[in-house]
Formats: sequence, C-alpha cells, structure tokens
Amino acid sequence: MLKIILQDGKEIQPFCEPARELRIQNTPLWLHQRNLLGPYVSRELELKEGERLPQVNEPCIVYRDNLFFDEHYLQAFMQGAFLRGKAVRAAFRADDPAFYEHALPLSTSYIQSDQLYLADLWYYPNGPGDEAEPLVVDLQAQEIGYYRVPSYMASQSGDLVFQVPLRSLIAIDSWVHVFIADAVFGQFKRGARFEKRLKENPGYKLKLLAKAMFEGKQILECSELVKIGRNCIIDPSVIIHGPAVIGDNVTINAGVVIDNCLIGNNISIAQDVQLMLSVVGDGCFLPFRSALFMTTLMDNTTVAQNTCLQMSVIGRNTFIGSGSTWTDFNLLPKAIRARNGAGDLEPANRPAIGGCVGHNCRIGSGLIIYPARMIESDVLLTPVWSGLKAIDHDVHFEDSDHHRLKDASLHQTPYHRNPISGHESW
Repeated sequence: MLKIILQDGKEIQPFCEPARELRIQNTPLWLHQRNLLGPYVSRELELKEGERLPQVNEPCIVYRDNLFFDEHYLQAFMQGAFLRGKAVRAAFRADDPAFYEHALPLSTSYIQSDQLYLADLWYYPNGPGDEAEPLVVDLQAQEIGYYRVPSYMASQSGDLVFQVPLRSLIAIDSWVHVFIADAVFGQFKRGARFEKRLKENPGYKLKLLAKAMFEGKQILECSELVKIGRNCIIDPSVIIHGPAVIGDNVTINAGVVIDNCLIGNNISIAQDVQLMLSVVGDGCFLPFRSALFMTTLMDNTTVAQNTCLQMSVIGRNTFIGSGSTWTDFNLLPKAIRARNGAGDLEPANRPAIGGCVGHNCRIGSGLIIYPARMIESDVLLTPVWSGLKAIDHDVHFEDSDHHRLKDASLHQTPYHRNPISGHESW
C-alpha cells in the first residue's frame, strides 16, 4: 500500500514550528505516524501544500501530518475501510463526547458535513480519485473525573471531568491539542484501557494478582504495569503506580512519587518530585520538589526546584526557574480563553487549564503564569530586570528581556530568524 503524506506548514504557537516536529507521547509526531502505519504500507510519498495527489492505481492511505492517532483508532479505521471496499474519509459524529469536548474546540482542521465532522485521513482502494464516503469511528469515550474539588470550581462549561476515549484521533492545531493528546488521549486513555481490560478479563486480573504477590508489591506497582528500561537507578523509597513506562538510563531519587506517567530516556529526577499523568521527554532534569500534573515536558528541559506545572506544555531545550507556578483556574467565574489554530482567542472549553512555553526559553524564578498564557520560543525572562511577577498576557519574542541585556548575543535564538509583530491582546 502507498502512503501519501500531506504536509501542513502551519506553525503551532508558541513553538514556531509545524505540528509534525512536536513531540507527542515523547516521540516526534511524524515518527509516531510512521511507526503506526508501518504494518500497512510498503512505500510513501510526501506532498507539499498545494501539490496534487498523484494518479496511481493501487491502494493508498492519505493523511495530513498534523494528525495524532493511536493504534486502536487506526485499526478500527482500516478494518472499516477494508470491509466497505470503497474510498472513505475519517469522520466524527457531532455528538461524540471526546471529539466535541476536546478535539473540536480551538481547531481549524475539521470540515463540517451535516451532523458529521471530516478529518484529513483517507483510504483509497484504487488510488485517489473516487469521492470518499464518511467513515465514522466511535472514539468510545467515557467520562472520568480527575480530582475531587469544591462545587464552586465547576463552571458553566461543566464539572472537572474529561471525556476519555479508548481510541484516539486529534488534529494538532493549538498547543492545547498537544496537552489533550498527551494527557487525555494518551495517559488517561492508557489508564482507562487498563481498567476496561481488568473488568472484562478475569484471567488478566488473576495474572496481575499472582505477579504482584510473587514480587511482594501492590498490584499497581508490579512489573506488569510498571515497565522499566535498562541501566536505571531507582531508590527503594520511590513509589511508581502504573500503568507507567520508565525509559533507559533514568535516575530516580528518594521520595519521588510517579502515577501513570511516561518517562523518557536519560532523565534525572531528584528527591521528592511528584509526577502525575505527565509525559517527560528524553534528557529532562527535575530537581528536588518540582511537581508536574497532567503536563508535557519535551526533550532536554529542566524544571527547577519548588516549581509546579499543572495541565501545561513545555517545549524542548527550555529552563524553568525555581519557585514558579503555572496556574490553571480563573478566580472569577469567567471562561478560560486560548489561542485557536488561526491564532485568535476563543473559549478553551475547559474549566481549568495551564499554560505553554515554547522551545529554547529561559524563564527566571518566582513567576506566576495565568491560565492559557503562552511564552514564545527563544524568550528569556528575568523577573528582576523586567519587574514581572505575574504573567497575565502572552509573551512574544519581541518582549524577551535578552533584547535589553548587554550580552544579548549570548542568547541563541534558533526559532526566530524572521520575527513577526502584531498580536491580539488579552
């Protein structure tokens, strides 16, 4: 089968690069797509924006390279396509809870057709040309809450719950979609699939119980649910609850608690760090008492001591100073707004969400970041110099403190060769 990749050149802010280059589940999106489609295809063709589909007479799968999907969705889509034997296009029902609540808000990628939304994923049994029929794949969402809170924290947009799918597909048009793909359609989904298997398969439940008893551990801590790579050093006092994956060459010191996380390779986690439903990329460093809740760290990033990140996304090669907090809740009962795929502010459809930092940033200590605010790639913030303590607006490259520092040339800015001014204000 031929695979045709449609390039999406739109840059995702604040990262200043296309979605295909961003890490989702600690893997570059383009590589994640290639790995999942490998069993179905034998060769590939990549088309730039505006290029026409080739005229070939063979089965083809065509997709835009800003799509994140998992093996469960892809398997259901391909099975449905093979059964029909016709050209089909991925579609969602307008009332699919996971799609409506999490994928559709802030997106610019889906096309509405009556009560369906069409995504940029096609299957052609005889090559491109035939008009594709919508193929609806149910995401099999289930409502799951993520912590118990007072009633006043449940805004008009709903309680603090997620519609967690057992199958995942989402177009990455905004940094919020990276958060959804990693936390909700990734880590939360992994836990939901584990619970489903546990309920439906008594044999699997007995296997878990036997392994936990043999290893002298609680069920959630046994090796069936906690996968640990090679050359890891883990203090005996560390608590790791699965499903969790720990990569190679990872050092985890005393007092650390990890709950349903994906930890990459070559990572150092210091004393008393708390990690929950988070993705930590390769080469990251977490000094003592830092905390992540439903947060993504891309590769080679440091979050310094006593810093708390909640429902946030941090780009690669970034330093976050000590004692900083990314808040996730508006004190006034006002809808949280975030940037959509076109860069405009609109409701994020979440009662609580954190913020986002781009690639290659240097963020000083002691900052408070308001919900859904972005700090663009290559920005350097020094609170003492700028006088900032609370970030209540997006911070763009033009606002970076390094422009006013004597040694500005020491701060390399690989993502901003041609900075653009002009942004909608909060």
